[in-house]
Amino acid sequence: MSLKLHFVWASSARAELRKIERETAMRILLAPTRYGETGEGDVKALEGKFTGTHRLRVGDWRVRFRRARGGGAIHVLAVENRGEAY
Repeated sequence: MSLKLHFVWASSARAELRKIERETAMRILLAPTRYGETGEGDVKALEGKFTGTHRLRVGDWRVRFRRARGGGAIHVLAVENRGEAY
């Protein structure tokens, strides 16, 4: 299954990623790529104040994103530690 998704990272999400240890940051970067290419990943639709967004779980980290309507773009909104994500 080839979804052909591409990712648009918010500047705040890029800044959050730069603060994380390099090895963990690389795992976080690879997870959305794998999800975009294969559809694999622990993805959940969020509710409440985050309705309309999804999260991708990567160990203790959460990548919050919004899928573009009708397109192949995913807008990465935040990279947060699970204890601070919601």
